[in-house]
Amino acid sequence: MKLLSIIIPCYNEEENIADFYSEFMKNASYFSNHGLNIEMCFIDDGSTDGTMAAIKELQQKDERVRFISFSRNFGKEAAIFAGLKKAQGDYLVFMDADLQDPPSLLPEMFGYLDKGYDSVATRRVNRKGEPMIRSFFARRFYKLMKKISKAEIVDGARDYRLITRQVADAILSMPEYNRFTKGIFGWIGYKTKWLEYENVERRKGETKWSFWRLFMYSLEGITAFSTVPLMMASIIGLFFCIIAFVFIVIIIIRAAVFGDPTSGWPSLVCIILLVSGVQLFCIGIIGEYLAKTYMEVKKRPLYLVKEEV
Repeated sequence: MKLLSIIIPCYNEEENIADFYSEFMKNASYFSNHGLNIEMCFIDDGSTDGTMAAIKELQQKDERVRFISFSRNFGKEAAIFAGLKKAQGDYLVFMDADLQDPPSLLPEMFGYLDKGYDSVATRRVNRKGEPMIRSFFARRFYKLMKKISKAEIVDGARDYRLITRQVADAILSMPEYNRFTKGIFGWIGYKTKWLEYENVERRKGETKWSFWRLFMYSLEGITAFSTVPLMMASIIGLFFCIIAFVFIVIIIIRAAVFGDPTSGWPSLVCIILLVSGVQLFCIGIIGEYLAKTYMEVKKRPLYLVKEEV
């Protein structure tokens, strides 16, 4: 029999742990009929509520439940990587504990693996229940990434994905500190089938992804899988050099013909402020990439484990 590892990152999901387990186990007959054993790997990302107590309660009832508890909140990317490192399955699936990733899709996902796919990924066809401004910027982000990155990043893509061991090993071969999993999956390639489904709102609790956190996460993705912003900084700099040269020529001609070299100082101040702002913006872009390099060079661990079963 082959082993399926379910990797479930959790952060303050006390209310959803038992419900997730019950919902997932509705597929138990499918797994047994298809020669699959399962292990459930809960990754507690430094929760401050009773998430760990709920996981331990499950572990006492079912020996297939395993867990890793971080010493603090290291983020979902670190939790996914920890689950990959510890999972022993021939197949692996990433799922959120909030039940926004329907376990009922798993039989269909396995059907595509049997057809020769290496990975079966999911995407939402709508964003029902999300604030409009958040949905708007999310769509703009995916369109931007399509244009500036070589990694395939699909609009509405979820982390809910079923992969083979070969794909898992490919991801583990990329132990970079600044991680953007959606980009990593697109970068490694492999034959992927995309499943679409209607957005499912979380059953209990509130999302941990604020607009600001999503914005910062999008910057992680851009700087991790594209150098276009650096190129843009160079182009903007060249553009302003050309404009400055043209203005110098105009000022010299005006002074020679009209003898009025000192007029227009308000516009000059505005130009100085504009150019200074552009310079700081470009320096900020360079600084963002430099900061990522700095974090990589330090080689700090992605996470620290407090407790593990």
